[in-house]
Amino acid sequence: MKTSIKLLLAACLICFAYSLNAQKVYSCDSKYDADVKVYVADSKYDADLIVYKCSSKYDASGNKGLWFFVNSKYDADKLIFFVDSKYDADVIIYFSDSKYDAQWRNNSKMQLFY
Repeated sequence: MKTSIKLLLAACLICFAYSLNAQKVYSCDSKYDADVKVYVADSKYDADLIVYKCSSKYDASGNKGLWFFVNSKYDADKLIFFVDSKYDADVIIYFSDSKYDAQWRNNSKMQLFY
């Protein structure tokens, strides 16, 4: 009996941890409301993160650059603000047309999206 309770608890913790790093984002109008300030680079070689915009929130899981833009900040896991200068940004991203290109290029900034 105790073993099954421990397994159930472990499974719940794993599911909770997995949902914490989902990539549902909302684009704020103010940098003061945002969790992360983002600059969009022209080249993937200048980016810290290569991002693919998913068409479904179910595809946007994990901290690997698969983003789904939600319509409400209350549905988002991260609030982002797009800045005009890379020097004002917390992270530099590049939008890719391919889901398979999505990845972190600078792993030191991964914690910004946990």
